[in-house]
Amino acid sequence: MTEVSRAYVSMDSIAIALGANDIVDALEARDVEVVRTGSRGLSWAEPCIEIETLLGERLLYANVTTEAINTGDSAFAGLEPLDLVDQLIGDQTRLVFSNSGLIDPLSLDQYRSQGGFQPTRFSPQDIIKEIELSGLRGRGGAGFPAHIKWSTVANTPGDQKWIVCNADEGDSGTFADRMLMEGDPYRLIEGMIIAGQATGASRGVIYLRSEYPVAAAVLERALDNARANSVIGHNTPFDIDLFIGAGAYICGEESSLLESLEGKRGEVRAKPPIPAIAGLYGQPTLVHNVITLASVPWIVQHGGEAYAEFGVGPSTGTMPFQISGNVARGGLFEFPFGITIRDLIDRVGGTQSGRPVKTVQIGGPLGAYLSPDEFDTPLTYEAIAQLGAGVGHGGIVLFDDTVNLAEQARYAFEFCTEESCGKCTPCRVGAVRGEELMRETMQGSGDLDLLSELCDLMEHASLCQMGGMTPIPVRSALSRFPDDFQPIEVT
Repeated sequence: MTEVSRAYVSMDSIAIALGANDIVDALEARDVEVVRTGSRGLSWAEPCIEIETLLGERLLYANVTTEAINTGDSAFAGLEPLDLVDQLIGDQTRLVFSNSGLIDPLSLDQYRSQGGFQPTRFSPQDIIKEIELSGLRGRGGAGFPAHIKWSTVANTPGDQKWIVCNADEGDSGTFADRMLMEGDPYRLIEGMIIAGQATGASRGVIYLRSEYPVAAAVLERALDNARANSVIGHNTPFDIDLFIGAGAYICGEESSLLESLEGKRGEVRAKPPIPAIAGLYGQPTLVHNVITLASVPWIVQHGGEAYAEFGVGPSTGTMPFQISGNVARGGLFEFPFGITIRDLIDRVGGTQSGRPVKTVQIGGPLGAYLSPDEFDTPLTYEAIAQLGAGVGHGGIVLFDDTVNLAEQARYAFEFCTEESCGKCTPCRVGAVRGEELMRETMQGSGDLDLLSELCDLMEHASLCQMGGMTPIPVRSALSRFPDDFQPIEVT
């Protein structure tokens, strides 16, 4: 056995849930030096260990058990290195997740050694120009050009401008925000500092969902470390607070999030005005999700034109695609825009059941279901939009050929019923009536024309995209898989 210098074990939520803390205890009991890191993104391999040999080589071991560590003359005698590292890690383009899994997330020195928190050569106006040259678009779902928001906030007078990070990652099948916060929190902090410098904002808030206790603990320590080392707060021009939400999906919508931050019920605001003009406490506010803000340090360090070289056309840069559902090797994989859905499916080994992939849902619980004929579509905002779908937050959920798409369509209405803020009638009542119609349809007595009219009403009359997007999974399921909308027994 090669002599081991140290072992790296993820403190990612998935790793912890699968026993990573017990693995650490077992390693330390055998006098192995352990460094806790973020995740490499190989969720299917957790708990995994990455060891560094005295020769500087790093080896990855998957699905490690405490029994395996406690067997043999050394902690790694009974383990075999993972033979899929080159396939699943080596050819990714990791711009946002370049540090995750490699460094201690809470070490400022290690983050700085990777180029973090370097003084920028750009003026505030130049920073916004670089963001424009990069073509960066919001990674939270809408894909709106980032520089327009930045310019609007910068050019709008205000007594107190704000940078708000939307970390209320509520879409099913998405976990990139959580992984970034747990694995590389200083990258998010730096992105918010740069955004504040460019727009004239001196205060920032990270709005974190309550279901992420590990991310909350990491962020709290990272913010404390940053203040103690005068990165934020004290005599610096920018400070950041952490706010824990109460678990409402609707607070992922930016205006509901702002209402919640102000201590109000999380309900959608009518627009205009937009948050960039009158956001938190009526002041100019830049709202971005975690991955958008975490993309900023690389752009400022390397330049907008360098970032724009990745991707296809107006879909520039990289996207951390999150693969889950009925999948053999689920996890997070960062690639430039343009990789196909089929390529990603092949990389993760298809379904866990071994059965054919019948459909994927892309863009969260209100995203479209796509057919295998569409799997060769490149993952760009433009190409996916032509299918009547959206890239969303980069979540892709696999289903094998046993899934019933009528049931999935019914679930879309059920989800909207549970998560609607209730402010507007089309969403509040429409979702309830939609689920009733779907149950009737599945029992053979539904009115598909009425269902179509209801979808039109929700799409065009809902106050926000909660109700407006609910018809997307329903219509996509109905149009692509009509055979599933035959009567079945509903329990």
